[in-house]
Amino acid sequence: MGLTLAALAMIGLALGLGNLHRGIYVAVLSLLFAATAIWLGAGANRRARRSGTARPRGGTSGVVLGCLGLAFSALWLLVLAVFWPQLNTYYNCMGGANTVAAQQACHTQFTNSVGGEFGVLQGSGR
Repeated sequence: MGLTLAALAMIGLALGLGNLHRGIYVAVLSLLFAATAIWLGAGANRRARRSGTARPRGGTSGVVLGCLGLAFSALWLLVLAVFWPQLNTYYNCMGGANTVAAQQACHTQFTNSVGGEFGVLQGSGR
């Protein structure tokens, strides 16, 4: 069960990031699935070790994949929290961009705004 939840967390992240607003809900749900997968896998491994039986199939894999899902979900939520205005503007711009030149302009605007954000972070550390 843990391996299944961990796989769902990773698949959800891979498929749910195309839409920015839906991506928030997908990341939170993937985070919950991943944490549950870790909990179930670790619990199954612990019970097997106590009883002296073989570890259940997929227990360790569920924990490892759950940790990856947890890390990627947390990272995506952090990126959303830090760069929400820039990402929102970029997604809106790309939604209305009908030509390659317009898409390039959206990309340039996004790169400049995110670069400006890093410049503010670097300048505050001095």
